[in-house]
Formats: sequence, structure tokens, C-alpha cells
Amino acid sequence: MLPLHKHKNVENTTGQVAILISEDGSVFKGKAIGKIGTTFGEICFNTGMTGYQEVFTDPSYYGQVVVMTSDHIGNYGASNEDVESDGIKINGLICKKFSDKFSRKQATSSLNDYLIDNNLIGICDVDTRQIVRHIRSKGAMNCAISSDVLDIDALKAQLAEVPSMQGLELSSKVTTDKSFFYGDESAKYKVAVLDLGVKTNILRCLTERDCYLKVFPSNTPYSEMKAWNPDGYMISNGPGDPSVMDAETNTIKEIVTNKENLFGICLGSQILAQAVGMKTFKMHHGHRGLNHPVQNLVTGKSEITTQNHGFAIDPDSVNDLVEITHKNLNDGTVEGIKLKGAPAFAVQYHPEANPGPHDSRYLFDEFINLLS
Repeated sequence: MLPLHKHKNVENTTGQVAILISEDGSVFKGKAIGKIGTTFGEICFNTGMTGYQEVFTDPSYYGQVVVMTSDHIGNYGASNEDVESDGIKINGLICKKFSDKFSRKQATSSLNDYLIDNNLIGICDVDTRQIVRHIRSKGAMNCAISSDVLDIDALKAQLAEVPSMQGLELSSKVTTDKSFFYGDESAKYKVAVLDLGVKTNILRCLTERDCYLKVFPSNTPYSEMKAWNPDGYMISNGPGDPSVMDAETNTIKEIVTNKENLFGICLGSQILAQAVGMKTFKMHHGHRGLNHPVQNLVTGKSEITTQNHGFAIDPDSVNDLVEITHKNLNDGTVEGIKLKGAPAFAVQYHPEANPGPHDSRYLFDEFINLLS
């Protein structure tokens, strides 16, 4: 059922009223940005100070309405280079101050034009601090943004029909339709990428390390990937609830059983955990931003990480097949695992970090060491 968009073929006019309503009935009034219309999704917030376009195009945000906590959005415009997929994946945008004017030589358009071209509906001039505090207190919930339906009761009725993120399989909505190659065919290593909603910078980080990639749709069986004879497997990030992804979990189980080299990121970490008998759970409001502290339990060192997830590995389900390698220093959640009986490891956060710090890029080097 997601995403639910209803937009008119009308460009935003300055000052047009828009409203945000959350599942618990809270209402916020502001101004419309992007397309005029109505959209629905799970509300979440990102604490990054930069990289808004990369956030909007990250497939892991599919089905979500994102609150940007940075005060100014749009001030450096939009660029064809600052993307992590083939287009905007978020369902809606919420921000405080939105700028249609921009100052950056590399920009190809204003952010508002970019939002309109990608049919994105948004709202600005709302108190994002109040909204974030509400999410942190009440937890993740669905919401609606509308600039064409201002009847609160009518919006509430529509919002009541939007399904919860819990129980939704969404990787099939953002995965590639067919396999494709990425990188230099003469590279030293061949890596099969299971695309659950892969970010482009994950592919870049691998090709920069002398890898030639074949990217497969999320429903690809192990036998088909194995036929390409890769040196290792990358299980990507992606949206939705991992607990309903039985086919992907069984595929990873086969890879692990055959002791293949494997590296999982974000959703890929959760799927790997499920493949060895562990469970995942829906977080209260998730982790999203560029400044989340994580400790590497193997080295004792800490790193600042980029994160974007609303589900996590259940620590009570950890078994003797895995070693916990990383933990979140804010709430103690599991951020990394390594299998004891197979060359497979994964992290919950994003070492490719685009946008974000590069503290965790070493994990790609560790994957290459497995292939060597």
C-alpha cells in the first residue's frame, strides 16, 4: 500500500498552507514545499547537518516521511551528482527553514525544483524541535502531509488506512528489476551484491578496492549468484521489516552454510542475524543521522557513524554462532556481528557514509582481506 501519494500537477506557490498530522492526532501547520498534494508514511528524523539530497535518495527511507533537524534545508541547492539511487525515495519532507535560493557552483537546480521534478510533497516553517521531541517521546508512527486537503477529519480518516511499517516487506519496491554490472571487468575481485535497496556509494567503495560487481535483484536465489562464481557477497541496506523477508533470509543461510565470504550492511546485518537463528525487533524511534557513536569491541576503539534504521538485532536472541563486534554507545544496541564458523560479518550502520564521517571505511578493507 505504501507509498501513498496524491499530488496535483501544480507547482508550489510561496506561502501556500500545508498541514502535518500524526497518527496520534497531533497537528502542525506550516507552508507547502515541493509538489502540492497529500502524502503518507512513517515519520522519522535525521540529525545530519548536511547531505540532505543523499538522505532523500537513500532507498532505506522508502515509505518514510523525514524530519530534517538541521535549521536550513535547500541553501546549497541540488546536484545530479549528490544522489544514492535513481531518484527520491522518501515519502515526504518536514523541515524548519526552507530556502529556494541557493549558493553552490556545482548545483544544477534549486531544491524546490528538484522536489517538484521528483513529485515530493513537503512542509516547512514548522517547529521541528517540537516534532522530534514528540517522536522521541511517543515513538515511530504514521503521519500525513497535505497542501491540498486541509480538512483534519478527512486526513485522519485517510491516515487510519495506512499500514504500519512493522510487517511490511519493502525491498522489492526499490531493488533493481534485473541484474547489472558495475565497475571494471578486469578488477581483481568479483563481488555479488544482493540489492535490498543498495546505496550507490556502497558500490563505489567496493570498486575503489579493485572489485567488479554484479548487482542482483533481492529475490535472486543463491544458485543464480553462485553461477557467476564471485569471490564474495555483499548484502546491502534497504527498507522495511526484516522479519517478513523469509526468501532473502534463506538465501543468506545458504551462503553462510557454504562458508562463502560475506559482508552485510544495515538490513543486510539483520538478515544475516536471522539466517543464523537470531531475531530482530522494531525500535522505538530508530537511529538516523551522521553522528552516532559506536564502539568496536574487538579493538576497543570508537567511531562516529552514519546510521539509518528503525529495526535492529534482538540482543536477547544472540546465540553461540555469533560474536558481537560493535555496540552503540548511546543505547547499547547491537551494531555489528561476526560469525564464528564462517567468513561472514555485518554492521548495522553505514560504513560507506554518504553523507557522513569516514571512520568506518576500514570495514570494506576487512572484507577485501577475506577475499584475498
